[in-house]
Amino acid sequence: MAKYLFRTSYTQAGVEGLIREGGSGRREALKQTVEGLGGSLESFYYAFGDDDLLLIVDLPNDEAATAFSMFVSAAGALTVSCTVLITPESVDGAISKNVAYRKPGD
Repeated sequence: MAKYLFRTSYTQAGVEGLIREGGSGRREALKQTVEGLGGSLESFYYAFGDDDLLLIVDLPNDEAATAFSMFVSAAGALTVSCTVLITPESVDGAISKNVAYRKPGD
């Protein structure tokens, strides 16, 4: 499974729904959505600032992450952006690769 950080912001309709259902009610709804895609919800936090809601999610693949992002966005209550999270071990693996690259002008 891969980890993804979803950063979201509520629309007016989303805030109205949040007020009706409460914070823990929305957490349960999103947990069920993630589990329906074969994943698990690792972290769920509301926040002040540019983002209203932050989720760290384990999902089987990029296809599942894309589906989550698209269908949640399409519902109109949240805008969604996604960041793929990379483990330190993956960075170690990347560093060990021999990459043939030439910067411009060299």
